[in-house]
Amino acid sequence: MKELLTYIAQNLVDHPEQVEVNEYQGEGETTLELRVASEDMGKVIGRQGRIAKWIRVLMRSAGQKKGLRVSVDIND
Repeated sequence: MKELLTYIAQNLVDHPEQVEVNEYQGEGETTLELRVASEDMGKVIGRQGRIAKWIRVLMRSAGQKKGLRVSVDIND
């Protein structure tokens, strides 16, 4: 899951070397924390949060295929 989110984020931003994904295991849920350069936040979030929403939808559905609950937090 972490590798998929890293791949998606690195292809969206101008500074792919600054993309960092941390994975936290919670009670029945996996949380992925995405960090990007501050100047790339707009590219990851998108207009009205559309890109961020679809990243979350994609990761949630990929997690369901593996029987996992996945959430994504986006930070700068």
